Amino acid sequence: MGEQRRAGRAETNRRHILTVAAQELSRDPDASMDDIARAAGVVRRTVYGHFPGREALIEGILDEAAREVADALRSGSEDAASPIEALVRSTVAMWAIGDRYRLLIALARRGLTGAGIRDRLSPARDRLTGLLREGAAHGQFSTHLPADVLALALESLVLGLLQAVNDGLWQSDEPALDVARACLIAVGVPAADADTAVAAAGAVTA
Repeated sequence: MGEQRRAGRAETNRRHILTVAAQELSRDPDASMDDIARAAGVVRRTVYGHFPGREALIEGILDEAAREVADALRSGSEDAASPIEALVRSTVAMWAIGDRYRLLIALARRGLTGAGIRDRLSPARDRLTGLLREGAAHGQFSTHLPADVLALALESLVLGLLQAVNDGLWQSDEPALDVARACLIAVGVPAADADTAVAAAGAVTA
């Protein structure tokens, strides 16, 4: 039991450090490990005990973000009346996560290979691929590209829009809904139908 308690405390400390680090690095991408330790209320040695360096810490935050995205895709598909509704709900939930981590994602993309990002998003992409296949089978999504290729294209679209926000190129009063609309159109949903689905989602989330 003592070993389990120690392991539990270590995991609690690790998650606390990740949460604080995500907040600090989003506020100041140049925040040091010392800055993060002070903000977390722990000594520097504790941070380094979990993460040997700043890059490892950022990678830990990305792992957490990727897990949240996969969970958002799963929950967004639950009880949805159609694949279109599921994609809208999932996209809105994913955008909220991506927006929270967008500065860190940009930071990581400069330091990690493209494969590193893609590997982390693989579980979420697999769920999205299944949703796109279901939508295609119901005649709601296009079949002009294989579902797994289309899922990767949507991933790139969302990451690109997050970067556009970072760069000050795009602003929106309702970015999550606009991204959902863009994703629907990208998978072949007519613009008028996409507008209707997004308007319904907006009424629910308002």
